[in-house]
Amino acid sequence: MTTPFRGKVGHVFDVIRKYAARFGSSSHVGAVDTRDRRAHNLFEAAAAYVAACAEDDQDRIDEAAAWVSPEALSFGVNELACRAVIALARERDASPGAVARDLLGLPAA
Repeated sequence: MTTPFRGKVGHVFDVIRKYAARFGSSSHVGAVDTRDRRAHNLFEAAAAYVAACAEDDQDRIDEAAAWVSPEALSFGVNELACRAVIALARERDASPGAVARDLLGLPAA
């Protein structure tokens, strides 16, 4: 099944991989005002981050990434991905596994 979101979803995962690689190899995350970190929870950060990735807005990506730690952002993005796949699976009356594979352009299992 072809979807118009396949390219966007793939792009989001590419950005997440680059983000994780950048912070996974560095012990210095950079100075972030602690007031900004407390202003947003990890789910707000994940939603803003993924939306910015889908729209290819680097300034908003960087802003959302600074709201929480890289680990918290990763957890939030993972939770968002799980919820999105479940919602799409319900809409399509398909299994989450089938939907996830379709979104990533993988052959059916």
